[in-house]
Amino acid sequence: MYAQRKSERRQAKRQAKPRPILNSRSKIGNPRAFTLIELLVVISILVLLMAILLPALGRVRRQAKALRCRANLKQWSTILVLYTDDNEGHLPRYAVGAVWLLRGSLPCYADPNEPDRHNARRTQGIACCPVATEPGGTGQFMLSGPSSASTAWQAEGTLGSTFNAWQIVSPAPPFPASYGFNDELFSLHFQHGLMLHPRSFKGVDIHVVPNKEATPVLFDSAWPGCALRMEHRRPPRIERMGESMGCINRHHGCINGLFMDGSVRSIGLKEIWTLKWSPEFNTRGPWTKAGGVRPEDWPEWMRGFKDY
Repeated sequence: MYAQRKSERRQAKRQAKPRPILNSRSKIGNPRAFTLIELLVVISILVLLMAILLPALGRVRRQAKALRCRANLKQWSTILVLYTDDNEGHLPRYAVGAVWLLRGSLPCYADPNEPDRHNARRTQGIACCPVATEPGGTGQFMLSGPSSASTAWQAEGTLGSTFNAWQIVSPAPPFPASYGFNDELFSLHFQHGLMLHPRSFKGVDIHVVPNKEATPVLFDSAWPGCALRMEHRRPPRIERMGESMGCINRHHGCINGLFMDGSVRSIGLKEIWTLKWSPEFNTRGPWTKAGGVRPEDWPEWMRGFKDY
């Protein structure tokens, strides 16, 4: 009897399933678990994908901001058309008048804090390039019209930079913007070139401006207004110094600009010397390919940009 029971127990043990051995080196206890090596492989693949995708996402984001910037300038083209239609084809007479047009309101003689509407559109939402929306406060500026004693013809504010907006501080309310006008369009020098009377209170007549497709009106700038007045002016030795002349690397070697014919496009930084800033400006000057400039003539920070 004892031997029979012993034999039955042995047979039951042989037929029973072996218990899983549970330890940190075995997957038998939980077949769905990952090993440390498998986790490291997955993490490495994710890191590699992020390294590939992040630069592409950054490039797409920059391109989207540049497109929004050009869309803003296209709306300014409509505003300028409306303004010139109401003023017999003439632009504002002085640079400060252009700033009031940019702000969309004209200070009131009686109360500077209660501005009159300068045009039928609200300009706050399109006055800044998406790359430069916050005021920089890097310096100060003052613009005056023919009557400097009147607050209606003055503007005071702070300058911007490549990635910061300039801002009108007085008269209130504060108004940030990151586009600038071609100063030459609002100066006696430009008007003399078009044989206009220097005492006229009207600005430039857009109908008599030659080479409209090459004449910039509004563009990315760290100042309310700037222009390349001399074709032989040397490019800025340091990138920061270019902010005073509109030569700012805001869109990776380019700025965006609105031209007299209403077109909006990207402008290469070296292309600035080929634009028709005024009727007398030589677009084949010494800083153009046609004028014989060599790649090594440019300052180091500009040498990688496209030649024109």
